[in-house]
Order: sequence, then structure tokens, then C-alpha cells
Amino acid sequence: MSIDYRYLGRSGLKVSPLTLGTMMFGGETDEATSHRIIDTAREQGINFIDTADGYNKGASEQVVGSGIKAHRDHWVLATKFANPRGPGPNQRGQSRKWIIESVENSLRRLGTDYIDILYFHRAIFDAPLGEAVRALGDLIQQGKLRYFGVSNFRAWRIAEVSLLADQFNIDRPVASQPLYNIVNRVAEAEQLPAANYYGLGVVSYSPLARGVLTGKYAPGAAAPADTRAGRADKRILETEWRPESVAIAQKIAGYSRDRGIDPVHFAIAWVLNNRLLTSTITGPRTEAHWANYIGALDVRLTAEDEAFVNGLVTTGHASTLGFNDPSHPIEGRVPFSHTDIDNVVEFERPVRQFA
Repeated sequence: MSIDYRYLGRSGLKVSPLTLGTMMFGGETDEATSHRIIDTAREQGINFIDTADGYNKGASEQVVGSGIKAHRDHWVLATKFANPRGPGPNQRGQSRKWIIESVENSLRRLGTDYIDILYFHRAIFDAPLGEAVRALGDLIQQGKLRYFGVSNFRAWRIAEVSLLADQFNIDRPVASQPLYNIVNRVAEAEQLPAANYYGLGVVSYSPLARGVLTGKYAPGAAAPADTRAGRADKRILETEWRPESVAIAQKIAGYSRDRGIDPVHFAIAWVLNNRLLTSTITGPRTEAHWANYIGALDVRLTAEDEAFVNGLVTTGHASTLGFNDPSHPIEGRVPFSHTDIDNVVEFERPVRQFA
């Protein structure tokens, strides 16, 4: 298999189009299995691996660190910060204090002296961005990080972080990590164009919509017990487990099989068939999952395939009208309270002038 390595944004760093996601490692995927998946992926030419400090309470980082130790320099290693890691108010977020502490903790768990890419895991709406960007710049200067990136950032935050980096005379973020798949194309409207404009590579996640796009769920039927939905996994139940998405997945499965393509390969290949995207994260639970994912790199989609998908889900939209992910809420409406309105009426009523 020949890997088409791609530059990550405007950097000189080349990464594989599939990123090995390790959310399951150290949890449902035991250490021995995780290490076999890592070794297989490396032998196939995959060089990009993604974890986070919060995956399985830090166990994912530990398993990844031990799994890549013998070939550390082969791997572009990415991890994340910002999600809660303890009960204290400063054991989360994006303060200088927490960023430095979380990086030191991640380095210890990973058993390495540097992280290639450190992502903001999510936007913290009420926290200043400038302090965080300066802290990341300092850590890069110290050699503990090579680059930084953003995950789940809307377009205006991608722009703001890029401009802050310019202001502080440090390199811009190298990557943006949005949710992106056939049944959730919202990233196409703003996030992908913004990343492209400001020079960030795009490393998307959940190309299979947390398993929905495998076609294994039947519309109107209970989820099989051995699936994420069947195990009542919180994230799939509040995001991709939607009747519209399940129905679309069945249509895609039928179409792709008629084309002689595995539905999993079709869904991943569709994500990669976008010039604005660098790599997509595939997170296996088993060795069989990974063996299936890698086959997507041999699939080339046609204009007819693109038109078929466009007929199912409108560009820039999700499958379900009005769908929002509760973990990444919309922040653009802040209603007045009655007290606010009273104050506006009493103190800010405009004086109308008449000729």
C-alpha cells in the first residue's frame, strides 16, 4: 500500500491521510490489542496518532506512549488539553497554569520529552484566548511542543487564534480538528474555509459518525447489543443516533455495495475526497476495525458518488434539521432578563428628536 503523505497546512510536516485515533485504548481496547494495532498501522505507513489527556482518565496516553516508544520519531503524536481532569476550578480550561501542568502530566504519561501537536480540545467560551496562545508559544520555545492546534473551534475562533499568534510573533496553529462526516457537513460552511484561509491543516474526526455510517443500524429497530448505541454510549445517543442519519446510512450502504465498495470505505473515502482536508481520525476498538478502515485508502470516488451524497445531505448541513451537539453549544443568543430590560428602559431609552 502506498501512502499519500500530505503537508499539514502551511507547515513542513507531512502526515498520513488516516490518523490512528486512540479514544478506546486503555479502556475497551486493552493494552496488548492497542499495541498490535499501533504496530500494524506503522507497518502500513501510518505516521499520525491522536490521543487526549481525558481519554480513559489518562490511560490512553499511557498505552499510546508505551506503544510508540520503540519508534517514537516515526510518529507525529498529538494530544489535547482543556477538559476537566479533577475537581478543582483550575484543573481544566486554558489558563497558563493549567496548560503547563497538563502538558507536564501528558509528557509523563506518554513517556516522551516532546509532543508534536497539542490541541485545545474544545472552546472555553468565557476564557481569554491570548493567555493560552502565549503559554503554548512558550512551551514550543522550550521544546516541549513542536506545534499546536485547535479542536471543535468555530471559524471566528480559528481566525482569532491565528491573529493572536501573529501578534505574539509565534507560529500559527498547524491544524484544526472538526467533526466531519456525510451526515454532519456543518464544518463545510465556515470551519473548513477558515482553516484553509489561515493556513491550518484539517484533521477531522468521526468519519463514520460514531459507527452509524457502517450501515449496521436498521431504521426503527433497536440497536444491536454489541454496538455503541446498544451499549447506551452517551455521545452517540446525544449526537449521531438520529433517525434521519440511520436512514441515510442505509441508503449509502446499498449504493456503495452496488458499486462494489464497502460502506465503511465509502464513508471514509468521501471525507478524504475534499481538498480542504488533510487527514481524518479513525478510532478502532478492535484489530478487525483497523483492518477495515485502512482499505478506504484504495477507494477513489467519482463525480456521480459526490452527487449521490449531495442528494442525501445538503452541503454545509447536518442530516437533521436544527441539530446541535450539546457538548458544543451555540453561543450566539443571550436573552435579556427582566432586570436587564428594566435597566435598558430606565437608563438607555433613546431621546427621539423631531423636526
